[in-house]
Amino acid sequence: MATLSADDVQTSAKRAVREAAPWIQRLARMGFAAKGVVYLIIGSLALEAALGRGGETTDSQGALQAVLQQPFGRVLLGIVAVGLVGYAIWRFVQAGLDPEGIGSDGKGMVTRAAYAISGVLHAALALQATRLALGLGAGGGGDSGPQDWTAMAMAQPMGRWIIAGVGLAIVAFGVAQLVRAYRTDLPGRLDLGRLSPTARVWVVRFGRIGMAARGIVFGVIGGFLVRAALTYDPGKARGLGGALDSLHEQAYGVWLLGLVAAGLIGYGLFQLVHARYGLIKAS
Repeated sequence: MATLSADDVQTSAKRAVREAAPWIQRLARMGFAAKGVVYLIIGSLALEAALGRGGETTDSQGALQAVLQQPFGRVLLGIVAVGLVGYAIWRFVQAGLDPEGIGSDGKGMVTRAAYAISGVLHAALALQATRLALGLGAGGGGDSGPQDWTAMAMAQPMGRWIIAGVGLAIVAFGVAQLVRAYRTDLPGRLDLGRLSPTARVWVVRFGRIGMAARGIVFGVIGGFLVRAALTYDPGKARGLGGALDSLHEQAYGVWLLGLVAAGLIGYGLFQLVHARYGLIKAS
């Protein structure tokens, strides 16, 4: 029986993706929309907290809980779950088959690895959304989640240094987001010809401000992980909600949290625009 080489497998996979490209593009657009909804909720709740209007700092799971509490919440959450699955599939296609031609050099492989990690994270979030929609609970999470898995990792050989490395990597990702907020050609990633010049300007502003806000939040999350490793205290680890809390606790915290929250809302809006006008190459 003939055996398939790695090149044969990749060629077959690329052929299958080309045939499924229209569906992958639809799933990707649903994914950008679902991601936009999650960030809009996180940003809106944090902004309400900053303004003292009863909101709260929360993470992605908290955003899913907020969707569940709406009329027809289970149906809405099911739609969000499908969108998040679509986004995960899109990231895996980007990582494995490189339809955008990023390449296999050092920089390209780092980017594709980041796509794969993003796919795993969004698949996990989709699973949480599905469990909530089915009334099964989310299976853990909240801001105790980072502390729990940090404690488990630290209990392993070299676990403390692994956590420190992960924290530094997240800080680096946050810095990269800040750089991308300034340098990325956002108009080149979108087909905005049908929008007015003013609308195009605001779409790009939303994208840049949102990416900068994400960079700040991820930098804080990574910093807490590094601190947890250095102090050998898993309790120092914080997730997205905890990172927003920490901003609120600083001097001028109301302003810090308000600005970052507004940036996250801008990022959510940009994702919704990307869902409609993004240039998505699936094959």
